[in-house]
Order: sequence, then C-alpha cells, then structure tokens
Amino acid sequence: MSQSAVAILVGTRKGLFIARSDASRRRFDIEGPHLAGYEIQRAFLDPRDGGRTGYAAAHHPIWGIHIYRTENAGRDWQPLSDVPRHGDDDGPESLKVIWSLAPGPERQPDTIYAGIEPPGLFVSHDRGEHWECLEAFHRHPTSGAWHPAKGGCAVHSLAASGQRLFAALAAGGVYRSDDGGAGFRPCNRGVRAPYLPQAEPEAGHNDHTLRMHPANPDRLYRQSHTGTWRSDDGGESWIEITAGLPSDFGYALGLDPNDPDVLFTIPEDSSQFRSTVDGRLRVYRTENAGSDWVALTDGLPQRNCFVTVLRDGLDTDGLDPLGVYFGTSSGQVYASRDRGERFEALPAFLPPILSVQAGRVE
Repeated sequence: MSQSAVAILVGTRKGLFIARSDASRRRFDIEGPHLAGYEIQRAFLDPRDGGRTGYAAAHHPIWGIHIYRTENAGRDWQPLSDVPRHGDDDGPESLKVIWSLAPGPERQPDTIYAGIEPPGLFVSHDRGEHWECLEAFHRHPTSGAWHPAKGGCAVHSLAASGQRLFAALAAGGVYRSDDGGAGFRPCNRGVRAPYLPQAEPEAGHNDHTLRMHPANPDRLYRQSHTGTWRSDDGGESWIEITAGLPSDFGYALGLDPNDPDVLFTIPEDSSQFRSTVDGRLRVYRTENAGSDWVALTDGLPQRNCFVTVLRDGLDTDGLDPLGVYFGTSSGQVYASRDRGERFEALPAFLPPILSVQAGRVE
C-alpha cells in the first residue's frame, strides 16, 4: 500500500483550492485560492510523474483565458504562453472556454489534450507550450449535427489510452480515434435521443460526461441527457443502466480505478430543475457495472438540500479503501475514505464548485 499524499484540486468560480492530506485522509488542510478571481473549469495533477506536474484551465471575463502549469504539485502556478483555439485571437469564435484538460497516454509523458468551446479538440506534445488542432475531429462529416445545448456546445470529456482517444461533446455525442487523433468515428449506437428527429442518431447526442476505465479501455460509462449508460466494447455499443437510480438526468460520474464494475454517480432531478432529487444529497454506487445501485447517504443532508454537482465535480483517489470526493454548487466539498459508506464535509465554504480532481502525490 503506497503512502502517497492526497491532494484534492477544487476548481471554483473564484479560483483554485487544494485540500491536502496524508494517506490516512483523516484530516485535510485547505490552501488557496490559487489563481484568485479566475473560473477554474478543470485542473489535474498528472499521475504520469507522481503528481508533481499539473495543469489548470482558467477563465476570466477581463483577464482572458489561460492554461497554468505547476511543477511542484500545485503549490505554485505559472501561465503558459499558448492556449488551444481555432483562430489567432481570443474572441468567442476562436475560444470561449477551455472545458477539458486530460493527460495523454502513459508512454507520452509530455502529451496533454484539451477540449474547447466552440467545439474543438487539441493536443500538445510539449506540456502545454504549443497546441495543434486535431482537424479530423473538427471537420468530421457529422459535425453538422452538433448543436448548442443549455451549457453550450463544447468538448467536455477526454480520455486516452495508447493510440485510442475518446472525446465527448454537448451536444454531439461520443467520438473515438484508434490512431492518436488522425481519424475519428462516432460511437453512439444504442443511446436514445428522443429530443432529436431520429430516435437513435449517429451524432447529435447531448452527452454530459464520459469516463473510460484506466485498467480496461473497453469499459466506458457515459451520462447523457437520457440516462446512464455502459459500454463493454470500447464504445461500439451501449447498454442503459439507469434502472435503480431516482432520475435519468445527471452529470457526475466517478470510477474505481481498481475495479471496472464500480461506478459512482449523483443523479439530478431533471433537465428543467437540475438539482438534487427530492432535496436529498445522495451518492449512488454500483459494484456490478450498473445491474443495481445503492444509495449512500451517511453524513449527507437528506432534507431541503437543493444543490448541483457538475460533470467534473466527482472523483476518487485510487487508494484502498477507495476515497470518494465531490463538490457542490453551494461551495461544499464532501469526502469519504471508505468507498462512500460515510461522508464528511471538509472545513471550508468555497465559491461554487466547477470541478474536483483527486490526485496522489508520490
């Protein structure tokens, strides 16, 4: 059992906060805000170098859009000179928001990916110093089916393993590349889309979240506008696993990196309300890939709690027993060190939370 330290990166509407603990996770110390005043849409510590390097996507209506990098596990952050964008300026047609940042394959430690709004997928092979557009995605023949959803039209979820790369966008669906981004194809077969003219279209799906299991790249989970879904064949087909959840709507998904059959989610009431079902804050866990679900409530408010947990607001730490963490629109971070059996609120009232990433620092 590694005695790694744990660092929880919490991106908020007013900066980045970091909660740190040792492997016991009995006490977390909160530091920040880093990058004060910026909206931090996504931040992560890179597992490929033991969490020393990290990246944060920062947005401010006056100061602009930047990617920051840390070399010391998040204690200091420096802006990079380039950002992923479609044009030569920072206007909304070129770049509106950087929605996603993700590490590249294990054997390419300098490679990271970014997804933006307007929808675009970019790669950097020098740790964010320079970015190039993956044109096969941007100019895909089905891109005419992409359309703005309530949260915009953006590439929001990315996952890479070897030469395989997945990207999900709202509203467009899930796409897969098997050659490192040289070509893409839609992977949406079997997913319902009653809000579109075709019941099961090739593209145009309003997806909220995509997660690929790190130990089994053929196992995928997605949260769409119409429910929670699982793929056992790398996205070739999908099985709905919503049964047993109190709603078919939601954003956040969390994996157990040691077990592809374990998944955590926090359902939302509906696309109209977009808040916790019945005013009860509940994390749902499956241990059999969605065949059934258990509601985890110990330590969470079960009355008059109307909050939202966004797509990147839930994560796990990979330790044994598994740590589970999530952040709410009311600025509270909840942590469990026993696979969600009991949660505790961390001692902080933060700005509204956009993302939570649990990193292990060697």
